[in-house]
Amino acid sequence: MAGKKKSRPVVTGLVLLALVGTSGYLTVELRKQEEPGVTEVRNVGVLEGGRSTEASTDTGKEAWSRLENPARSVLRGADGQIKAVFTDGARIATLSGPARTFQEPTSTASKVSTTDWVRLMPEKWSKGAEKEKWFKEWYAEYRNSKEDDIFAFAFQYVAGAPQKKDGQGTVIAGDANFGPLNTSGAEGGDLRLEQSDFYDYLGVPYPFRDGVVGQPESMRARSIDCSGFIRMVLGYRARYPLMSSDTSGDGLPRTANGMARSKQGVDILPLAGITAQDRPSAIDQLQPGDLVFFKLDTRTGQRLDHVGLVLGHDTEGHLIFVSSREEVNGPTIGDVGGVSRLDGNGYYAKTLRSAKRL
Repeated sequence: MAGKKKSRPVVTGLVLLALVGTSGYLTVELRKQEEPGVTEVRNVGVLEGGRSTEASTDTGKEAWSRLENPARSVLRGADGQIKAVFTDGARIATLSGPARTFQEPTSTASKVSTTDWVRLMPEKWSKGAEKEKWFKEWYAEYRNSKEDDIFAFAFQYVAGAPQKKDGQGTVIAGDANFGPLNTSGAEGGDLRLEQSDFYDYLGVPYPFRDGVVGQPESMRARSIDCSGFIRMVLGYRARYPLMSSDTSGDGLPRTANGMARSKQGVDILPLAGITAQDRPSAIDQLQPGDLVFFKLDTRTGQRLDHVGLVLGHDTEGHLIFVSSREEVNGPTIGDVGGVSRLDGNGYYAKTLRSAKRL
């Protein structure tokens, strides 16, 4: 049973080497390795890119324009700087706000200093929505808001994050595990068990809209696997609709594979396949808040098996994502088990297969 912890234990090299013999997983050092002779994928700008198709001024102080690939509306201030980006068919919006720095000193030296605030709109964006009442009301509320956004939610589960309780006394945030230790040797010898959803972390039943009630398992208390973490942040906390599984109901599916292949949102990097040759050749259209999907494990067949959330560029210029991983035992932007970078030729950059904007 995974108990409450004060800090995450560091997985030693000997433990990881032992896992190689039972699961076929790569070691930490192999995952960190930058292989020579392979073309690197480099990001050329998180919010920029595309060709402007039209532009209009609003009050003389702000200007709207349209960009392609993907189709989106961009709001710029009088100084020409981007203030917000809204993608057709997506509810996720990226707004400019006060600078913040996200870091996780227990597992990495990487720091992401950003002025991006990622929020969920009440409706999907479409061309011309800036003129609609629902958007004007929503934007007036959040344009200068410091209320917790999706990034703030995500970092409320990393190592050392303090507990937060709701009005009923349920712990809704705080240092999270990935899952309980695998003591049986099942599931290929993984270090920790998967299948811990957000309601396992909460420890309370969750009624889905299709009538299914998610029942938490006590051994998974305070645990969220990679897709459970995304469902906690985007679903339970930000209120994006959630499915009870990959097949029942509507909203965000249960697994990374279900999310990647879902009709929800907009495919920013369309899934071409699961092999190394299907790795996206460019990632310049990714922006903060996008979901990124990976193929890590041959045992999962045609299924994608990991999901993360794009955070932005770190202080060294690398595009970083946050996800829940067994090696660090919970949500991380860390280097244990492979650096959390989407550019270059690191472990996760090489295994990236697609991306989606909800």
